[in-house]
Amino acid sequence: MKKKYVSNSQESVRMFKSNLLEALSKVHYLVPVFIFMPVILFCAYKSFFDVHIPALTFLGYFALGLFIWTFTEYIMHRFVFHYAPPDKPWAQRMHFIFHGVHHDYPSDAKRLVLPPSVSIPLATGFYFLFNAILPDNYIFAFFPGFILGYLFYDMTHYAIHHFNFKGNIWKKIKQHHMLHHYQDADKGYGVSSPLWDKVFRSDFIKK
Repeated sequence: MKKKYVSNSQESVRMFKSNLLEALSKVHYLVPVFIFMPVILFCAYKSFFDVHIPALTFLGYFALGLFIWTFTEYIMHRFVFHYAPPDKPWAQRMHFIFHGVHHDYPSDAKRLVLPPSVSIPLATGFYFLFNAILPDNYIFAFFPGFILGYLFYDMTHYAIHHFNFKGNIWKKIKQHHMLHHYQDADKGYGVSSPLWDKVFRSDFIKK
């Protein structure tokens, strides 16, 4: 197997000639929190004070949103971010822009969470998708759970690459992701949870 390039540098490699595109490709890890926490709070407010969703119903749909996020995370990482067929140069270029650069420069702190230029359109698309599927107004209970799952994923991903964990659970989560980077990029697609890797048999045999 051909050894892939991996840099230990924490510097950000330039990807675009355009200064605007280059700026849009980088983001501080706390930016998603400032963007999406108000969305979570607004949806919760709408649920309780506008459309009057009962508390237990809210918690049920909120938990469902969290659960659906874990599946979405797995599917996006495996089939979208790692879509790079060797006979399609455009797909390889898109893969590098959206995810391959992270595998080449895993310590680049500015490319560890999704930039708003990607996360906002994706979140908007998912909002309209789920709103079309769910009963009227229940999007306001489901969507904050889904977005909280996304924020947990982004913050976990940053922490995995830059923090040293003490707890056994966090150590296992970090080990799972590090194996994805340094052992086999075709396994271990779950970042915040290895659940779906176990379900779809893309987990590592950990000794």
